[in-house]
Amino acid sequence: MFETVVIATDGSASGERAVETAVDLAGRFDAEVHALYVVDESKVDALPDDLHEEVSEALSDQGTEALEAVESAVDGPVTAVVREGRPAQQIATYAREIDADVVATGTRGRGGEHSFLLGSVAEAVVRTCPVPVLTVRQLERGGGSPDAARAPDAAQV
Repeated sequence: MFETVVIATDGSASGERAVETAVDLAGRFDAEVHALYVVDESKVDALPDDLHEEVSEALSDQGTEALEAVESAVDGPVTAVVREGRPAQQIATYAREIDADVVATGTRGRGGEHSFLLGSVAEAVVRTCPVPVLTVRQLERGGGSPDAARAPDAAQV
């Protein structure tokens, strides 16, 4: 069912949990793993010109670390790719180009602060990606089960 899994990562805590989940999925189906990091050009373009190169290098280094984390989590070969552009657009384009079966991503990236909301990149990937998207939410700090992190139901209020 899943022969090619794309793991879109940014190195965030939510992204790390998505990596764990996607690696498990890929292992269960003996799927090919592609790790993708997108250097968000909008972060660079918003800065003064004299900072472009420095910030671009820092983001690329961050991407290298995030991709290395995926490679170390996978027991087998990983195709690691760095792209530049708008993250959601590049993720959807890459999935289309390699004929992926599923894309895995965290729900909140490095800029995320509201853990119960879907991040703007994840939301855009879900809307635009031509294949199913597995979104993985970061658990509450301090461990806990996914059930413990849910909002209370009416009986608990």
